[in-house]
Amino acid sequence: MLIQKMNRQIIFGLVTVALLLTSCNVGATPAPTLDVNAINTAIVGTTIAQLSVQFTQTALAAPTNTPAPTNTAVSLPTFALPTTEGLPTTSGALPTVSFNTTPLPGFTQVASTVVPGATVALGDECNNNAFEGDVTIPDGTVMLPGEDFTKTWAIRNTGTCTWDDGYSLVFVAGDRALDPYNYKIKNKKDFIAPGEAVNISIDLTAPLEVGKYEAHFRMMNDKGYYFGTLLSVYIEVKKKK
Repeated sequence: MLIQKMNRQIIFGLVTVALLLTSCNVGATPAPTLDVNAINTAIVGTTIAQLSVQFTQTALAAPTNTPAPTNTAVSLPTFALPTTEGLPTTSGALPTVSFNTTPLPGFTQVASTVVPGATVALGDECNNNAFEGDVTIPDGTVMLPGEDFTKTWAIRNTGTCTWDDGYSLVFVAGDRALDPYNYKIKNKKDFIAPGEAVNISIDLTAPLEVGKYEAHFRMMNDKGYYFGTLLSVYIEVKKKK
């Protein structure tokens, strides 16, 4: 549309110029005949040149793209983990505590349980004992249901303290049916000095039910601390044939 309008204006201008020249040269030598094709070619060339200038100016006036901001890396603070330098270290295996109680064939081993209210002391060198044998009722002795018997052990005071008033032998594990009154030292004549051997006896009653039974006892000092080795009894209750 723009090109056509510009062509008409140029053609109108050229025709006007031609008429003026003709009127001014009346009687003069006739002007040469206008070449229409040449005029059209000139018009097209001029139009293209004008359009090129206009497009160039438009392109120059167009805004340029502003580059997008770039991300700036932010350094985060670092924290050093504490070292263990200067802290105490522990080496070697932890100590274990065990009791040398091997049950007889046919008997079920029972875990030692502490009597409520009593405190177990470990590593008490003042109080200790050693088992030296069964004096009565060997392990596996057959008893009648409800039969009374006395169990006696031979032990020795291997500590450095005298077993005096308040020391006792108490039930710690096994069948409650064999839990008697505790053996307790009361009289001065019964005190047991360090290195002295003694027979300690307790009165028991066999359970009424047929079966195999066991019970375990341990010495306790006058402050409620257990010490020494376990003293055990194993019996089997059978009816008469």
